[in-house]
Amino acid sequence: MKQYLTFTEEVRHALENNLPVVALETTIISHGMPYPQNIEMAKEVEQIIRDNGAVPATIGIMNGKIKIGLTEAELEEFATNQSVEKVSRRDFPYILSSGKIGATTVAATMIAAELAGIHMFATGGIGGVHRDGEITWDVSADLTELAQTNVAVVCAGAKSILDIGRTLEYLETQGVPVVGYHTAEFPSFFARESGYGVDFRLDTPEEVGALMNTKWDLGLKGGMIIANPVPESDALNHKEIEAVILQALNEAKENNIAGKKVTPFLLAKVKELTAGKSLQTNIALVKHNAEVAAKVAVAYQQKANESK
Repeated sequence: MKQYLTFTEEVRHALENNLPVVALETTIISHGMPYPQNIEMAKEVEQIIRDNGAVPATIGIMNGKIKIGLTEAELEEFATNQSVEKVSRRDFPYILSSGKIGATTVAATMIAAELAGIHMFATGGIGGVHRDGEITWDVSADLTELAQTNVAVVCAGAKSILDIGRTLEYLETQGVPVVGYHTAEFPSFFARESGYGVDFRLDTPEEVGALMNTKWDLGLKGGMIIANPVPESDALNHKEIEAVILQALNEAKENNIAGKKVTPFLLAKVKELTAGKSLQTNIALVKHNAEVAAKVAVAYQQKANESK
């Protein structure tokens, strides 16, 4: 397995010395935001993690290797190369064996993080059950990954283009704890509310770190969601964004957009319909998630080191 992994010196040093590390995905860079906002966001998020006591490990696939941590030049490649593939669990062996460049989704980043020994991951929002999922069977591999891979995911909830109620039902069935960080309501990515609750509300990094450590100490496989609402100053109105999303969904149907292309299309359409406000919110929530993830990673690592 190790022949497929390469590490930056910063990440290698952190892992060898049991220091807190936070994994970051590359799909948000390659497919989630336009240039140059994507590269600016990627660099800022890494610095936020360092400023809060942890080490960032942005993950991507290049030249037949899973890169655990990227150089500045590699980040630029993911931000600008138009041929970057979107990689989930099913795509891993193909992208690696073919030597193509691949940006990792939530599911793929979780896989790579666990292989590298990283248990904390910060992203924007997780995938889930798509609206009309009972007809299309369009369910993100993020959910099945959360059921089996020991990585905690800090996110601003599920992307609001999804069926959040069914997404939470799926997570419950799979035994994935959904923690609300400073909230009893599950956030809906662009907005702080969704109308759905969380399993547990926790208000400190130490509480979350203790829960993570206890879960895996018990041998309970799988990840967990740490739902962290977008800051109030950056949040969009829930009812207004819902109307925009319904319009975007209708346009996706009219244009027969399906599969991997759905989420990038919908996010781009929502950005267009909100005159760019959704992109500002997206960047703000990613930064906020990185800060919380770093603080929780520090608390978890301390707990894990104590229990060894």
